[in-house]
Amino acid sequence: MQPVSNNLCFGGKQLKFSHQSDELKCEMNFSVYLPPQAQSKAVPLIYWLSGLTCTDDNFVQKAGAQRYAAEAGVAIICPDTSPRGENIPDDPDGAYDFGLGAGFYVDATEQPWSDNYRMYSYIVNELPTVLAESELPLLTEKSSIMGHSMGGHGALTIALKNPGKYKAVSAFSPICSPLNCPWGHKALSGYLGEDKSTWRDYDACELIKSVKEKLPILVDQGDADNFLQEQLKPELLQEACRENNHPLTLRMQKGYDHSYFFIASFIGEHIEHHKKALFS
Repeated sequence: MQPVSNNLCFGGKQLKFSHQSDELKCEMNFSVYLPPQAQSKAVPLIYWLSGLTCTDDNFVQKAGAQRYAAEAGVAIICPDTSPRGENIPDDPDGAYDFGLGAGFYVDATEQPWSDNYRMYSYIVNELPTVLAESELPLLTEKSSIMGHSMGGHGALTIALKNPGKYKAVSAFSPICSPLNCPWGHKALSGYLGEDKSTWRDYDACELIKSVKEKLPILVDQGDADNFLQEQLKPELLQEACRENNHPLTLRMQKGYDHSYFFIASFIGEHIEHHKKALFS
C-alpha cells in the first residue's frame, strides 16, 4: 500500500491508497474513511461498491457519507470498479457499460477479460487481506457491504454468496437481476460466455433461491429513476424474496432518480442500518 492522499474530514481522515493487485494484475486505487474513533481504537468497516463509470472517488466526493460514518464510528472502504491501466482490455467501442469502469464484480472466464477482470475475488479476498495486513486501525472481521446500481448488484451477490462474512447488506438502485436486463446480458455474456447457467452465480434473484443465511436486505429505489423498468427491476428481487421467505425492506422513494443526490439523501439511514449490525 502506497499513500496517495490524506484529508481531514469530520474529525477523521479521508485517505487514498494505491497497491499492486495480484488478482487484477495492475495497480489499483482504493479510498478509506477513518472516523475520529479510529485514533484510539480499531473500528468496524463498510465496503461501498460503486456503479458503472465510477472510480473510488465518486462516493467519497458526492455521497456525504463521512459525517454519518464519523458519528457511527465506522470506516468506509471504497474500491475502484474495474482494473485500470494501459494494458487492460476495454470495450472495443468505448461503451460505458463494459470494460473499464464496468467490472460488474464478477470473475471473468472469457478471454481477453479473464486475466484482469476478477473484481469478485478482489473484493471478497484480496482487498480484505491487504487491509488486514496493513497498519490501519480496522476490525476487518467486522465488516458489511453496500453499493449503488452495478455496485448494488455486487453488494447483494457478494453478501449472498459468502454467508457469515458480512454483518449487513444494503443497496441503492441495484441491478437486481442481470439475467433479465440489457446491462446484465452484455456484461455477463462478455465476461462469462454465452452459457447462461454460469450467470446465475452473479444474479441476486437466483442466489436467493438457495442461500443458507437469510441476511436481511435493505434497498432504496427512486421511482423517478430512468433505468428503473429496463435495467433495475426491483420487483424481481421483491418476488424472489417473497417466494423464498428472505427478509427484504424495499423502499420506493417518490421523485428520486439514479444520481448521487438520491444516495446523499438516504446514506445516513443506510449507515445506521449497518452500524446496528456491526455493533450488535
